[in-house]
Amino acid sequence: MELLILIFLPLVGAIATALFAKQNTAKVAALAFSIFSLAVAIGLLCKFTPDASTQFSVNYQWIRQLGINFHVGIDGISMITVLLTNVLTPLIILASYKHEYKNANAFYALILFMQAGLLLVFTALDAFLFYIGWEAALIPIYFICATWGGKDRIKVNMKFFVYTIAGSLFMLLGIIYLYLQNPANNFELAEFYKLELDTVQQGWIFWAFFIAFAIKMPIFPFHTWQPDTYTTAPTPGTMLLSGIMLKMGIYGVIRWLLPVVPHGVQDWSCVVMLLAVIGVVYAAIIAFMQKDAKRLVAYSSISHVGLIAAGIFTLSHQGLQGSMVQMLSHGINVIGLFFVLDIIQSRLGTNKVDELGGLAKVAPQLAITFLIILLGTVALPGTNGFIGEFLLLMSVYNYHAWLGAVAGLTIIFGAVYMFRSYQKIMLGETNALTASFKDINGTEKVVLYTICALIIVIGVYPKPLLQISDASVQHLLEQINHKLTGVN
Repeated sequence: MELLILIFLPLVGAIATALFAKQNTAKVAALAFSIFSLAVAIGLLCKFTPDASTQFSVNYQWIRQLGINFHVGIDGISMITVLLTNVLTPLIILASYKHEYKNANAFYALILFMQAGLLLVFTALDAFLFYIGWEAALIPIYFICATWGGKDRIKVNMKFFVYTIAGSLFMLLGIIYLYLQNPANNFELAEFYKLELDTVQQGWIFWAFFIAFAIKMPIFPFHTWQPDTYTTAPTPGTMLLSGIMLKMGIYGVIRWLLPVVPHGVQDWSCVVMLLAVIGVVYAAIIAFMQKDAKRLVAYSSISHVGLIAAGIFTLSHQGLQGSMVQMLSHGINVIGLFFVLDIIQSRLGTNKVDELGGLAKVAPQLAITFLIILLGTVALPGTNGFIGEFLLLMSVYNYHAWLGAVAGLTIIFGAVYMFRSYQKIMLGETNALTASFKDINGTEKVVLYTICALIIVIGVYPKPLLQISDASVQHLLEQINHKLTGVN
């Protein structure tokens, strides 16, 4: 019952905010519902047993004739993503408090609706239900970006929409094919795990699912929609996309791709690893050349996600555990970076790095919080980014030493372009534009202090986070290895 409340509470909040909230109370209503959702998620975490079992399971017949069930549940892997969604959503809403959006009730209702879709994706144990959640999360973010975005938002978001819909159709074809091969005539994930497909079938299914997931993450060369979309979207939209939505692709690979078609994964892992590592280096090099700080963070995100993808396809315990931790850490860090840039943009009207400078003199609190977030992003030991990237690099190096060495460049490159941008924005002398800059206050402090606290706490003591997913990751690997070593 608690899980149903968790999934449907944001949906109820979206409807209530859209229909009953006034322009000036919409943000308050949305924040209240997101905090209630966080409280429910924390309650589930307190009751959660960190073993390999699926807990809080709910299974109702939905469309009996087609074998479609409303089947949801949480294990260690989905618990991480559920926590990510419910921790970041109230922070994203709170980060928007200083902005006045036209039709604010619709804006905040869409954020809550997207939260419900995301939670459905992360808890679904039925393939059809997973697909419904996947599409349900796409619709609100499209309208958020297309309605409240910046210049060229229609053209940019149409590209994003076409990319993601095309990927989703490939996945839908894969789901239908698996359903037709399933003797139980249902869409249950557990039944899909039991299917014994030959290597050719697994290869086709692999690409049907992988294209959808790769576009969502995104992985090179499926990334071309991301920088423009991140730049033109309103900041809450960018935070939703980068902080939570891209994790749908990572989660999909771990939950659906690896255990359903392990032979397909094994056969094509070299190609994916190569694409991921190319993306790590390519995005980092492009980030060097960016004059707009928001685009720099967008390319930085591509680089970090490439490393996560590479770690997953090593099919190792370190790679999967590293990806789980890094999903959460990357989400926290990236919304922190985009929020800092939003504060600068809202005060000065620009994110051009060369036009800024000396902000540390007039805004020391902003400078300190920005530095902590930046240190987490570049994976300094003692911050949240370190443990995840360490495990990921270890897994890639064990898979192939040269790939590990090249992937390791992401830390070096990331440190260089991040610290260079910090130097240009925060240090040096103030200019005519930055001299009157006001330091952070009110809700800005709450958001940034919370993010910094999470960065430090997870970095200093990551053990509880690792324990949540450890048993589920181990069980998943055992399932994969059993299918790989069995007679197929």
